[in-house]
Amino acid sequence: MKNLFILLFCAFLFSCQDKKNEPFGNETTVSTEVAENSAEAKIKLGEELFNGVGLCYTCHKPDQKVIGPSIKEIATTYKEQNADIVDFLRENAEPIVDPSQYEVMKTNFAITKSMKDHELEAIELYMKSFVK
Repeated sequence: MKNLFILLFCAFLFSCQDKKNEPFGNETTVSTEVAENSAEAKIKLGEELFNGVGLCYTCHKPDQKVIGPSIKEIATTYKEQNADIVDFLRENAEPIVDPSQYEVMKTNFAITKSMKDHELEAIELYMKSFVK
């Protein structure tokens, strides 16, 4: 029952958000750095997207499972299975970390599918930065 309440709360939270047509990330500062292909700049952009417009932080924390698996668990699993996080975020791949939470994640695909390739790759790099 508690899980159902959490699921409904998250669905309500995401359905009530204000949808703005703003570009992802801070285009003036981060995009210049990303153009230079700096790994640190890409990770910074990934962090901004993950914690900002991507809303990923609401369900995924660095080292603990909340609603979804932790960032570290996701990155470790994808690394071990040589899988592509970007493919999953585009909804082109099946969930491999916690398939039971897939229905909750589906609400966010509208956000991730509207992101540019370099933005999704930046999120993937940010998540992989939690695994040594």
